[in-house]
Amino acid sequence: MIAVDPRSQLLRWALVVGAAAGLLAVMAGAFGAHGLRQVVSERSLEVFQTAARYQMYHALALVVGSLLPVVGLRRKWVSLACGFWLVGMLIFSGSLYLLVLTGIHWLGAVTPVGGVCLLLGWAALIGAALKQ
Repeated sequence: MIAVDPRSQLLRWALVVGAAAGLLAVMAGAFGAHGLRQVVSERSLEVFQTAARYQMYHALALVVGSLLPVVGLRRKWVSLACGFWLVGMLIFSGSLYLLVLTGIHWLGAVTPVGGVCLLLGWAALIGAALKQ
């Protein structure tokens, strides 16, 4: 059995949240493809699928991020990246899901804030690699 440094469990939340976000992204994609096809416009369906796709990308990033301290990347920077990805997913994908499902168009103005958070997560990962 491999001994696990208890400090490596600091990012366990990223693994759990990433796996849950991946599960929900698959569900959202299926719902969009099957449940919304006859209900919303083709453009709205594209927006919904974009939300599901970006959610899946960042769910996978969280899962991988949870493992990066094991290979020596600084937990502080990796935690920062994962935090930005989580907030970014919630704001970016969440605002797009709500926009499509509710028709509240001002939610589209919130989406770029989520996109910036996703970018900041990737920037923090660059920081983690450079600070190693």
